[in-house]
Amino acid sequence: MRLTDLADNPGARKERKRVGRGIGSGRGKTGGRGVKGQKSRSGVAINGFEGGQMPLHMRLPKRGFNAPNTKTFAEINLATLQAAADAGHATITEDALVEAGLVKNKRDGLRLLGSGELSAKVDVTVTYATKSAREAVEKAGGKVTMTRPEKTKRLRGKEREEAKKAGKK
Repeated sequence: MRLTDLADNPGARKERKRVGRGIGSGRGKTGGRGVKGQKSRSGVAINGFEGGQMPLHMRLPKRGFNAPNTKTFAEINLATLQAAADAGHATITEDALVEAGLVKNKRDGLRLLGSGELSAKVDVTVTYATKSAREAVEKAGGKVTMTRPEKTKRLRGKEREEAKKAGKK
């Protein structure tokens, strides 16, 4: 077999319709758009338009908020760590899991969840690990290192005033 012999299966590729190219093409004159009216013209944006009346999607109340800066984490369970340990990894990092094919991609980081069983002693470095996951790894004799910075507690009321006084002294 040579590269020149390669071809797509019949019907795998479909040519686009060339409309408005004369009456003999079968798609001439109106080009499949019907006759006259706003929809037959170019530049029409009429989805959701209700003839000047306030459209339904604007009449209904809005709820919630989609934060533009949320982080998405790839999640793994203890069973995935066990599979990595069985493959011969004693030290497990996010990049090692991606290279081993146990995680597709790490996105904004890797979150270790506590479901499943872990019997191997492994040292794990992940962005975040749940409390139950940390306990399970430590119970098996391993160690969990989290790279995500700890959240700082927001001070309110008396705590805030005390912190201000302590800062002044």
